[in-house]
Amino acid sequence: MKTIEYVYSAHSAFAWLGSTRLSEICAQHGARLLHKPIDLSPVIEAAGGLPFAKRTQAHVDYFFGRDIARWAEYRGVPVVHHRPTHHDAPLALPNGAIIAAQEAGPGADALAHAILGAHWRDDADISDPDTLAPLIAGCGLDADAILSAARSEPVQAIHRANTKEAIARNVFGSPTYFVGGDPFYGQDRLDMVDRALARPFAPAEWRNPPVG
Repeated sequence: MKTIEYVYSAHSAFAWLGSTRLSEICAQHGARLLHKPIDLSPVIEAAGGLPFAKRTQAHVDYFFGRDIARWAEYRGVPVVHHRPTHHDAPLALPNGAIIAAQEAGPGADALAHAILGAHWRDDADISDPDTLAPLIAGCGLDADAILSAARSEPVQAIHRANTKEAIARNVFGSPTYFVGGDPFYGQDRLDMVDRALARPFAPAEWRNPPVG
């Protein structure tokens, strides 16, 4: 079976905006998603980027005030029209819930979509177990079992390993999709992901000189 390695955070705007299209691509190709939720800020900083708290107001205004709104309209995806209230809440529990769902069997795809939507469509606090519990149950999963597993050391070890792996693979944003080891950054590359599942892209033939 073809696989898409799906590297993202549970509060990622562009993971939400691409979530339905990603599901369509998987269905078309009979591909499965391998969810690899990450703690996003360390990944961005390791790649030389700035966390949002240190970015200019112009960048934040463009990202939250214009780019997300345009893509939401383009894809027909509902979003809140402001920076989500709980956008800076910890990611360990929602990311852990997705990992736990994947470890338990089917259900991670639906749960990831539900959590992303709760954050970006409903402005919910996805770090709150009382928010997560009905989302988990709505995906046909045992909420108590998933939340308990999400907090466990084995699942949080996977979360940390995903984050370290993303840094080692030079991921610099969410979502990043890997098809056969080839990375595609951003939901605006989903048409390329679609094509890569049908026919891989040729390896790059150029080599950029070192920066600096």
